[in-house]
Amino acid sequence: MSGKEKTGGNPAGIQIALKKATTELMVLHLLRERPMYTYEMMNLIEERSGGVIAFNTLYLSIYRLQEKGFIREHGKMMSEDNRTRIYFAITDTGSAYLDEIIQEYKRYTAALAQVLELE
Repeated sequence: MSGKEKTGGNPAGIQIALKKATTELMVLHLLRERPMYTYEMMNLIEERSGGVIAFNTLYLSIYRLQEKGFIREHGKMMSEDNRTRIYFAITDTGSAYLDEIIQEYKRYTAALAQVLELE
């Protein structure tokens, strides 16, 4: 067995898969509100989800979004405990992409609700 976490065969697997599939959506949405640093985003996601969604790190997603031009570094500040906080901001391209993935998310979840006969 590889070192990768399994995402199927148990109820927790669905949460892992959903979190992976929606991480970029959450990050872009938060950055549309205002520039933030990574730890701030992680805390806000956990707080807003009532503790259901928590991350150990967002750096891989941040790097991917930067590479695609969806976010950019907005500035750096030194915290009270002498840690450098790198703030990120959404770009115009990232904002347009966010609009597209929100629409796809809504379309998909509505279809899923129909399949599961939840509506």
